[in-house]
Amino acid sequence: MSHRNAPLTQTGRLRLARCVVEQWWPLRRAAERFQVSPGTAKRWADRYREHGAAGMVDRSSRPHTSPYRTPTRVERRIIKVRVIRRWGPARIAYHLGLNPSTVHRVLTRYGLARLAHLDRGSGRPVRRYERAMPGELVHVDIKKLGNIPDGGGHRVTDRTTANKHRKATTPARYAHGKPKIGYSYLHNAIDDHSRLAYSEILPDETKQTAVAFWQRAQAFFTQAGITVQRVLTDNGSCYKSFLWRDTLTAAGIQHKRTRPYRPQTNGKVERFNRTLLDEWAYATAYTCETERRNAFPQWLHTYNHHRGHTALGGLPPASRVPNLTGQYT
Repeated sequence: MSHRNAPLTQTGRLRLARCVVEQWWPLRRAAERFQVSPGTAKRWADRYREHGAAGMVDRSSRPHTSPYRTPTRVERRIIKVRVIRRWGPARIAYHLGLNPSTVHRVLTRYGLARLAHLDRGSGRPVRRYERAMPGELVHVDIKKLGNIPDGGGHRVTDRTTANKHRKATTPARYAHGKPKIGYSYLHNAIDDHSRLAYSEILPDETKQTAVAFWQRAQAFFTQAGITVQRVLTDNGSCYKSFLWRDTLTAAGIQHKRTRPYRPQTNGKVERFNRTLLDEWAYATAYTCETERRNAFPQWLHTYNHHRGHTALGGLPPASRVPNLTGQYT
């Protein structure tokens, strides 16, 4: 809507109507004076005669009747299917014999949440939260990732060749620093407020490895000016160990664990895991595990310093951590 005092908003319409009704201006003269059509001048003059100054406000453009609107019974069926089965518009439309655009309009009209915003198990909207300052809560998790055989996996070669590589190589430890087939374990720590991440690729997920990783992660956050107050993990054995508990207690950090079978509680690091897979681990057809690992430090730097984060208004995590080094590299 235009500014309140602009011509032909409430003030301009009232002036035009008074010129015609009270000062007896011809419609054409009033229309020319206010730079509108004679029909528009007549409409506002008639409304002024009927309602006075109160008739100069905008009215709803909604029609009095909507004969082609979806019947209420059909709308109820759409909502029932959405709530019970949690299907999208296209699938609901196929099930009920409707047009997907019609189903989408009904869902939007009644304000039903997007499927991406619902908990898959309960169907309830996911409650979003964010800590007020860096360090109040750090999410920690481990992501298990299969190593890439020399020559590339099935993303480079066909699956038959990749399986031959897998069978021909002994499942993995490390020989002379060169990774073979097996698994790597990405230990990740991400700050709840800033989304600043610290991550390492390690050979296992034992309690000793997890504790050593956390000590390095804590040093990283401390160097960035972040004092960690609380750590949230899942119920993995390494996080339930006395060694993990004693390490956090000695540092004055409170340890919290998620409810069993409730990974969304630790959702920020779970989302980081997904981003990590999409934008680094599977983003390129790597020919060996070493090539992928060499690309990891640069990707992590880009994530922290340059990559826009949707939860931060398109800014990188470094924008919320002023003391972070390397922001301009």
